[in-house]
Amino acid sequence: MSSFKASDLPANGIASGAHSLGNKTAQTTRFWVVLIVAFALAYIVQPYPVVAAWFGFAFAGYSAIANDSIQTLGTFIASNKNKPWWQLWLWIGGIFLLTMTYSWAVFDGDVSHQRLASKGFDKSPESFHYLQLCAPLFLLILTRLKIPVSTTFLLLSCFAASSKGILAVTTKSLTGYAIAFACSIALWGAFSPWMAKKFTGKAHPAWRVAQWATTGLLWSIWLQQDAANIAVFLPRQLSIFEFIIFASFIFAGLGVLFRMGGEKIQEIVDEKSSVVDVRAATVIDFIYAIILYVFKISSNIPMSTTWVFVGLLGGREIAMAFRRANEQGRNTKQALLLAGRDVGFVTIGFIISLAIASIVNPAVAEGLFGK
Repeated sequence: MSSFKASDLPANGIASGAHSLGNKTAQTTRFWVVLIVAFALAYIVQPYPVVAAWFGFAFAGYSAIANDSIQTLGTFIASNKNKPWWQLWLWIGGIFLLTMTYSWAVFDGDVSHQRLASKGFDKSPESFHYLQLCAPLFLLILTRLKIPVSTTFLLLSCFAASSKGILAVTTKSLTGYAIAFACSIALWGAFSPWMAKKFTGKAHPAWRVAQWATTGLLWSIWLQQDAANIAVFLPRQLSIFEFIIFASFIFAGLGVLFRMGGEKIQEIVDEKSSVVDVRAATVIDFIYAIILYVFKISSNIPMSTTWVFVGLLGGREIAMAFRRANEQGRNTKQALLLAGRDVGFVTIGFIISLAIASIVNPAVAEGLFGK
């Protein structure tokens, strides 16, 4: 039997692999260089509130959407990989502009849809702690490591006036997780075998239209909940000039995200059962949109949409495994481990956010941990 030698491989295959590896190494190097520079800049701008506010917003704007993109845009990106990226960008970016313009015009310059009007978050920051500016940078690291975390906890909790604000957000978020998990178990437990039979072959073109419409609805509702995570660094009422900067920056950031095909964290969605099918993706987005809308109208208290999404996907995966309706052949134990891993990741983010909030605000530390 002849031994295998590197020379037996096609030369172009070796070159292609080396080129791909080189690109990934270069991208990783650039990422860490930019991050180190950003940590240094955060220290430099921290004494200057106006500059610090826009610095924090800039990094929060990209990092929050990049990490949370798996919730709202993940299935959309996964099931539309054959479409030009700029078409997806213009659709999602256009909805962003309309949603934010509505909030700014109706709520007197407030782009958070009054999420920041709730007690504990209603005052614009007049100064910044270094760790408040670093919170979006920590979020970028977690996103690069493919760890889904609650941007609401990681970013908003740093600005909470007291532990009561964090407690209210936590309670609402955990309730959202439980409801999403239960609804998902019930829905896919009852209908996943039927969906597995019906959602085969090429989807009717109407499904593509339905998915784009459903994703647009979900994206708009998500923005009404989570725009607060980005706007928390800024004044609670933006002038028209400030609003143009705010909207233009996020719109451009969305273009970068779609051009990349999603951040590294996109793999969290890609590994789930059948999400590339436009029909399955549409059902997921529609159920998620309904749950978020119910919580939106229930109160102005911000909440972690990440916990809701993790509950939705986790319950779906477990139900499909139990009914043996997933294409991957994943059993119930494997599905439980997958769901548990995602919960573990968001819990890590929650612990990090509490640690940062406690260091930044002694009142929060006292309320959470006592003297």
